[in-house]
Amino acid sequence: MASNVNPTVRRRRLGQELRRLRELKGMTAEEVAERLLVSQSKISRLENGRRSISQRDVRDLCGVYEVEDHRIVESLMQMAKDSRQQGWWHSFGDIPYSVYIGLETDAASLRVYDPLVVPGLLQTRSYAEALITGALPEAAPGDIDKRVQVRLRRQERISDQEAPLRLWAVLDEAALRRAVGNEQVMIQQLEHLTEMSQLPHVTVQVIPFTMGAHPGVSGQYAILEFPDAADSSVVYIEGVTSDLYLEKANDVQKYSVMYEHLRAQALNADQSREFIANIAKDYAR
Repeated sequence: MASNVNPTVRRRRLGQELRRLRELKGMTAEEVAERLLVSQSKISRLENGRRSISQRDVRDLCGVYEVEDHRIVESLMQMAKDSRQQGWWHSFGDIPYSVYIGLETDAASLRVYDPLVVPGLLQTRSYAEALITGALPEAAPGDIDKRVQVRLRRQERISDQEAPLRLWAVLDEAALRRAVGNEQVMIQQLEHLTEMSQLPHVTVQVIPFTMGAHPGVSGQYAILEFPDAADSSVVYIEGVTSDLYLEKANDVQKYSVMYEHLRAQALNADQSREFIANIAKDYAR
């Protein structure tokens, strides 16, 4: 799906505009909810783009905010209509992290730190199958295959000829030492990781065990940035039953600074490739 009609991003932009109109009116989300006889949580979900926005929602909110310019109302209504279109990932059925996929599909750059496994965009098929099978022991084979297919489809952003995703991945040594699948699976995965790291728009760095404690010990996270200046950066933290999306400038800044410390403490790109190659040799013995 073309980025300019990405439903997830459209919802975010529309939500941001609705929040701006509310703030211009000097109203709180609670006051708006009372006027429309809905819950405050609904207003919050509409504004943060986590919920589909109907044209009726837009009409009602514009009425509360006393928006008199019909061109603005019509533009917002069209955005609401576009935001209800389906992205490519919807063809795979119910995907728990569909919001993240929508953001990743439209992102210009992605910075990810993972202390336990190789990031999804850099996984081989066999590694992904073994990882998902181990992580979801009660999942049916069909569900595992669906997740693998989605993961491989996401990787097309890396090979996009027109606008490839700029990917920067910092991995803890544990992500490379953890034997996912058998030795052959790991050898192929590490060789693939080395190959991908040589692409001009992909950087892979490793933090070895000898580095000791570092800012990433609190866990995995990713920072997504978008080509349109109107779209704020997002910090994504994956959870078991729900995911966390941080968009406040202060939160994004804290995670960005932490990421800079991770990059500074990690081996550089060339050293990391050599480090990965040596671990692959260990698996081959």
